[in-house]
Amino acid sequence: MSASTTEPTPGSPGRAIVIGASLTGMLAAQALADEADVVIIERDTLPDGPTSRKGLPQAHHAHLLWSGGANAIETLLPGTAKALAAHGARRIPLTTGMVGYSPQGWFRRWNESHHVIGCSRDLLDWVIRDQVLMGVRNRVTVMQQTEVLGLEGDASAVTGVRIRRDDGQEQTLLADMVVDAGGRASRTPAWLRDLGVQAPAVREVDSGLVYASRIYRAPEKTHRMAWPIISVQATVRGGGPGQSGVILPIEDGRWLVTLSGTRGGEPTSSKDDFLPFALQLRHPIVGEVIEKLTPLTDVKVTRMTVNRRRFYEKVAMPDRLVVVGDAVAAYNPIYGHGMSVAALSAVTLKNVVRRHGWATPGLARHIQKGITRHINTAWTFAAGSDVFYPGATQDGPTLGERIAARFVDRLIYTATGSGRVARDVTDVMTLEAGPHTLVRPSTLVAAICGPLKPQLAHPPLTDEERQAITIA
Repeated sequence: MSASTTEPTPGSPGRAIVIGASLTGMLAAQALADEADVVIIERDTLPDGPTSRKGLPQAHHAHLLWSGGANAIETLLPGTAKALAAHGARRIPLTTGMVGYSPQGWFRRWNESHHVIGCSRDLLDWVIRDQVLMGVRNRVTVMQQTEVLGLEGDASAVTGVRIRRDDGQEQTLLADMVVDAGGRASRTPAWLRDLGVQAPAVREVDSGLVYASRIYRAPEKTHRMAWPIISVQATVRGGGPGQSGVILPIEDGRWLVTLSGTRGGEPTSSKDDFLPFALQLRHPIVGEVIEKLTPLTDVKVTRMTVNRRRFYEKVAMPDRLVVVGDAVAAYNPIYGHGMSVAALSAVTLKNVVRRHGWATPGLARHIQKGITRHINTAWTFAAGSDVFYPGATQDGPTLGERIAARFVDRLIYTATGSGRVARDVTDVMTLEAGPHTLVRPSTLVAAICGPLKPQLAHPPLTDEERQAITIA
């Protein structure tokens, strides 16, 4: 085993190191590429196409890229939307393209105000990776099959990382900034302790959710249609297990079906259990739609769904170190916010660097605080809901969480029959606006008055859609 130190070449642009070549890491690298040469350190071997990789087991399940995140990616990587569409990704208008059964009833399919990108996670990651690495500036490189062993520096500032390649060779890479995009397995808390820095406080909300997913061949008649997302949401505050299901149209004429359940109501990996589970949800529409379809894959199960937040913004962090993505806050994937938060955080990263300047002391702290607002919105949805499941936390929901939940319930109920409130809720759900949108006087008055239209008794499928899937 040998060791060496690699420093930036004198007179060259700055260097940034990003830990992890995930979607979060790639977007962070792109955000910094105008200011520095960026080296991404990745433990795995990255695939050459839209195929699964070892470090991303959750890719088998439905992922939603809300318009807030999609717009942020387009800001960083213009042309990404076209590239995704060229490979079969679906742009699905909201709420026009959603047949959704909320805990308060069926949503109506109002005129488009937002959208979501429907595709496999493998395709999304590959397109973004290709966009970043093939960019005209070509200032981003990836060191694959390389492990980060720790941080260089001290309690005042990080100066680089120690790495080990797959051949056992160890090196120290010096840099002007280190960004940890290492996901749920981030080792930054331990590395901070090694530097004499107190690790951040952590909050966990664990609903015990289990995911089970399977891909089906979509009916031939739907291939030429703007097919909607079909979703049956869980009743979070119903006292029992929360069970849900979603059908997401993805590329190549396929539907990705994801079922989920909390403690006492989890789906299994058995092919024989998949359809019965879908049929016994609060409404059987997911099961009824897939009942006659041909499955293309086995059932894939994931259990890593705990909400975990580390409050780095409240710690005296060493300068030149930023933590992003799931390494800061990992959410129950059912709410679909992780990718969008990562994209919005990358835009904030880029903007803060431009505003303050690359070499400004304290820059990392400005960045860490700047991304907190995106984290707060997603955390409110995920942890603020999951905390009501039995056993999710030691003490259960706080008084503030109970009050907020009652308000959200009223808003969702109103949104089932009010297009304007539905748009306000979707503004926040898609991360195009913050929670403050929901406490505007006009929205509060609308929530008090309730829905303007009566509740729907049946799924709002069109006649053409019903014929395409032969549901009566």
